[in-house]
Amino acid sequence: MKKETQDTKTNPVLGSMGKKIRRHRSIYVLLIIPLTYYITFKYLPIWNGQIAFKDFMPMDGVLRSRWIGFEHFITFFRSFYFWELLRNTLFYSFGKLLISVPAAILLAITLYESLRPRLAKLVQTLAYLPHFLSWVIMYGILLVLLAPGDGIINDIIKALGGEPVAFMTDTRTFPWIVIFSDAWKEMGWSAIIFIAALIGIDPSLFEAALVEGVNAPQRVWYITLPSIRPVIVMVVLLRLGTILDAGFNQMFMLYSIPVYSVADIIDTWVYRQGLLQFEFGLATAVGIFKGIIGLLLISVSNWLVKRVSDSSLI
Repeated sequence: MKKETQDTKTNPVLGSMGKKIRRHRSIYVLLIIPLTYYITFKYLPIWNGQIAFKDFMPMDGVLRSRWIGFEHFITFFRSFYFWELLRNTLFYSFGKLLISVPAAILLAITLYESLRPRLAKLVQTLAYLPHFLSWVIMYGILLVLLAPGDGIINDIIKALGGEPVAFMTDTRTFPWIVIFSDAWKEMGWSAIIFIAALIGIDPSLFEAALVEGVNAPQRVWYITLPSIRPVIVMVVLLRLGTILDAGFNQMFMLYSIPVYSVADIIDTWVYRQGLLQFEFGLATAVGIFKGIIGLLLISVSNWLVKRVSDSSLI
């Protein structure tokens, strides 16, 4: 105890930190759960990442498995489907980014500008609900809407004299079903951060605009959007970091053999080739590849944004 007191006196930084921890101990207790999660599922698995460079055999373990270098990476890059997988993954990732983020911003601004609070709360609640539904349930809803036999959309098409469309098995329509269904499911949840940013705008700006006779579209364009630009930049940069995560759960539920050419992404290929065939080293190598690409994209994007504006992650 005396030694601890002496160390605290000789190191004022340590003493100040100890006082802060004791003062805010309830907050640090709350941090135990998320810290445990990240340490268990994010940091400890890094040790097992070395199996990407080994011929991993479960009986031999991580350390005793034979070292094979970049063989798994070469296998993936030389795969017949590599460029098709990369094309599909980037298409869905950028498509979701270009549709979902503007849709969330538009929803947030609409709710914020609404003059009917009760209607705004109702719309906000209905927009949040799809986020809490699994893709299994969403797949059932999409079937009810888009089934070629008795789907609601096809019933309308047939009533107008048209031919039913197999939306879920047509390579021309399937990609857009994926992108817009993701926007529909996540739009309300993604809007939360933009609504929080809108609430933080100084009301005096809107009052000055009202005095100057600025109409609603001009108020949104010249005040609202510039005020939340840092948040928009942050969200886009964070999404770029996971650009190769095109949505495994969604794709796994929606895709089928007729649309493999436009639906197969890196994650679904890894599931079939890496996990179902017990190629754990190959699956890990692809995961490392995705992580490196994401790190490069977010670093370059952050540097470019920092050069042309005042907004960036760091």
